[in-house]
Amino acid sequence: MSYPPHPQYPEARYRGDKGEVNASFRTADTPPDLVSPGGDAYRYLATHASTGGDYGLYKVDLAARAAGAKTHFHKAMSESFYVLSGELELFNGEKWVTGRTGDFLYVPVGGLHAFKNVTDEPTSMLMLFSPGAPREEFFEGVAEMAQRGSEELKEFRVRHDSYFEEDFREDSEQGAV
Repeated sequence: MSYPPHPQYPEARYRGDKGEVNASFRTADTPPDLVSPGGDAYRYLATHASTGGDYGLYKVDLAARAAGAKTHFHKAMSESFYVLSGELELFNGEKWVTGRTGDFLYVPVGGLHAFKNVTDEPTSMLMLFSPGAPREEFFEGVAEMAQRGSEELKEFRVRHDSYFEEDFREDSEQGAV
C-alpha cells in the first residue's frame, strides 16, 4: 500500500525541549474592545501583537442594517468569515451570498469581497486575517477617517492594506491606477 507524501510542516519556531506556560484565556463575558458609532461591537480575540503576526481573530457583532464594508481586497493577507449567528450578506468577488450560522467564506490574498447585514436582526461573525496585521488600528480609525474626506480615507485604507474599489474607480476611468 502506498501513502501520499506527507505535507510539509513549517520550520520549528520554538526551540525548547519542554513546553512553556504562555497561553491566554478570554472569557465570553469580556466586554467588547470597540463599539462603533453604529453599535457594532468588536472583540479582539487574537491580535497581531498577541500572535506575533501569525494571524488576527476578531468577533464582530453587527447591528441590524449595518453597512459592513464595501467591495475591497488586501494585498498582504487573506480574510475569512465564519457566521456565528444571524444572517450576513457576503460578496465573494462574483456575487452576493447569504451566510447563515455555520457558513464560512475564505478570501485569498487579492480576492474581492464585501459584507453587510441587510436584516432587521443583529448578526455575529468571526473574522480571521492571515498573516496577522494590526487591524485594531483600522477598526478604531475608519469611522473618523470617513468623516474627514475621500482622499484621507483612501490613504488610511491603503496604509491598512485595504484597497476599496470606490477609492480607485475614478482613477481607473481616467486610465490611471
